[in-house]
Amino acid sequence: MDVGAFILAAQFPGQGQEEALHRAVRSAELSEETGLDAVWVAEHHFVPYGVCPSAVTLAALLLGRTRRIGVGTAVSVLPTAHPVALGEQAALLHLLSGGRFTLGVGRGGPWVDLEVFGSGLRAYEQGFPESLDLLLRWLREPRVEADGERFAFREVAVVPRPDDAVAGPVVGAPPVVVACTSPASVRLAAERGLPMLLGMHCGDEEKAEVVGLWRKSALAAGRSPEHVEAVAARHVSAGVVQIADTRPAAAEILTKAMPGWLRQGLEAHVTVDGRERRMRDPVAYAELLCELHPVGSPRLCADRLAATAERTGIHRFALLVEGSGDLAATEENVRRLGGEMLPLLR
Repeated sequence: MDVGAFILAAQFPGQGQEEALHRAVRSAELSEETGLDAVWVAEHHFVPYGVCPSAVTLAALLLGRTRRIGVGTAVSVLPTAHPVALGEQAALLHLLSGGRFTLGVGRGGPWVDLEVFGSGLRAYEQGFPESLDLLLRWLREPRVEADGERFAFREVAVVPRPDDAVAGPVVGAPPVVVACTSPASVRLAAERGLPMLLGMHCGDEEKAEVVGLWRKSALAAGRSPEHVEAVAARHVSAGVVQIADTRPAAAEILTKAMPGWLRQGLEAHVTVDGRERRMRDPVAYAELLCELHPVGSPRLCADRLAATAERTGIHRFALLVEGSGDLAATEENVRRLGGEMLPLLR
C-alpha cells in the first residue's frame, strides 16, 4: 500500500492566499516526517479552490524541502502548457531529485484559462492526445521534432535527457500518470501504457469499472498481459482523509469546513465560451466525500482503504489532508495518518 497526501493549497473563506500556500508546504513537510510515501500537488488558475498555479513549481520546492518522499503533480494541465516546456521541467526534477518526481497530467476543463494562456478551446476539446504524445516523446527520445496540428518545429536535442544520470537511483524517464474522467481519457491512457489518476468524486464501484475498461483497452491495444499488470499496479486513487477518535467527530470537521470552501471555489470557475455548467451542491458533496473515503478513527480509515484496494485493485492513494481548512488541525490529521493509520495497513 502506497499512501500519500493530496494537497490543493485550498483557500478557505476568510483566509489569505499565503496562508493556504503555507499550509500546503507544511503538510508536505509533515508527510515526510510521519512516514507517508508521497505528496501530490494540484494546480488551478484564478480561483480560490486551489491557489497554486503551477504544480511543477510547487513540486520543485517540496523536493528541495524533503529527502525521501515522492512528489507528484496531480495534475499539470496540458492544454494550458507547452508539452516540451513541461517535459524539460519534469526531466530536471527527475534528475535532481534522484528519481523522486512523478508527472501527473490532465486535460483540465473548459475554463477561461484557455483564453488567458492563448491555447484556445480546441486545445481542450481535441488537442490533448497530441500534447500527451509530444510530452512522452520528449521524455523518452534523445531528439524530437513535431509536425502536428498544434505543435510543429524542426528537430532539436532533448536537454537535459531524463535518463542521463551517471550515478544514483535514476533509471529511465520520470513516471507519468494521466487523470482520467471519461471513457476517452481512460482509453487514451491505456493505449499509451500509462497508469491512471482517478478523482475523489468516484466511489469504489465506479473506480473498479474504470480499471476494468482500462485493462480491456490496454489489452486490445496490443499490450502484453504482463505489461498491463505492471502498469495497473501504478494506478492512483484520489480521496479525502480525516482522522478523529470517532467517525461522527471526523465527519463533523469536514462538513463544517468544506462546504464554504467548495462554494466559493467552485463558483469562481468561469467557462471560456460561456457554456452553462452545473455546480455540485457543496453540502451534499462534502457529505458524499465523507461517505466514500477514509473519514473516522484510524482503524476505520485503514479498513476503508483496504476495502477500496480489494475492490478496485488500486494500491496507491492520494488523500486530501486539508479538509478542515485549519493549519493546526491539518497538522494533526497528517500526524495521525502517518503515525496511527499507516501502521495498521502495514
